[in-house]
Amino acid sequence: MSRAGTIDGLKFALERSRVSGRLSLAALPRLADSGCTSAEIAFAIAGGTGAEGQPYLRVTADGAASMTCQRCLLALPVPIAVDAELELAESREAAEAAEDEVDRVVASRSMDVAALVEDELLLALPMVAVHEGCELPAKDEGPRPSPFAALAGLRRGGSG
Repeated sequence: MSRAGTIDGLKFALERSRVSGRLSLAALPRLADSGCTSAEIAFAIAGGTGAEGQPYLRVTADGAASMTCQRCLLALPVPIAVDAELELAESREAAEAAEDEVDRVVASRSMDVAALVEDELLLALPMVAVHEGCELPAKDEGPRPSPFAALAGLRRGGSG
């Protein structure tokens, strides 16, 4: 598994550079913290400029992660496909002040490639991971006594 490294965001975009590789769960700690038990992701980041000359990074990723189904608690394979265009902003203030729906990240000379990919992967995960048609595991406990029967027994025993 190769390390993704860092890029100079603005230079990368203006030069229309490209980086690609594969990431495992070991390189994606926040993905692991979100409940993924394994992941194998192929990614690419390509730089470019928009129609108005605004630099951007296009992040694509394909692969699969394994999560725990919240209904049956068994492993759930989750396919992941990401294609996001992130406009580069000069500062956090500039990114927050924009009054449009464009996704932005703050450009820096040392942008962590794995973190950029991981941000988009986290957004692509389901909020609650569940199998489409799983059922709860059957419990073999036999019939349960009614709690009201227990209360009736207490009442009979305490009124004599």
